[in-house]
Amino acid sequence: MARERDLFANFERMRREIDALFGDVFERQTGLRGRGFSPSVDVYYTDDPPRAVVNADLAGVDIQDVALEIRGRRLLIAGERWPAEAAGRVYQQIEIEHGPFQRLVELGADVVADAARASYEDGILEVEIPLAQRDEGPRQVPIEESGSESRSR
Repeated sequence: MARERDLFANFERMRREIDALFGDVFERQTGLRGRGFSPSVDVYYTDDPPRAVVNADLAGVDIQDVALEIRGRRLLIAGERWPAEAAGRVYQQIEIEHGPFQRLVELGADVVADAARASYEDGILEVEIPLAQRDEGPRQVPIEESGSESRSR
């Protein structure tokens, strides 16, 4: 089934990746880290039934701390990952990011938000959103005559 894809859907993702790349360089050089993090996501489309599928890496996140919202062609994933209890620990290295997160996923097709469903297993949040069906058949368009009453043909 052919689907019209938004040509600019990947530009937001590329912008975030470039920002993350330069942000990582800045953080390594200065030792400063931003508050929160942005979880990694995979987005794909499938035909049986037609739907968008978004997988988000939320390892260590309590699913009760996650909120999902669909706004048009955008999926918002927001929440917080809390650090483990640190009493009695002396860390050598800390790389797992904690704090609030918010990820806006641009979808490349119109979706049916009311029919979306989500599941969480082994640290991966999977959101399935049915694609809106388009009427692709031909449609007759009536022509109105201007300035005079319509005539029957």
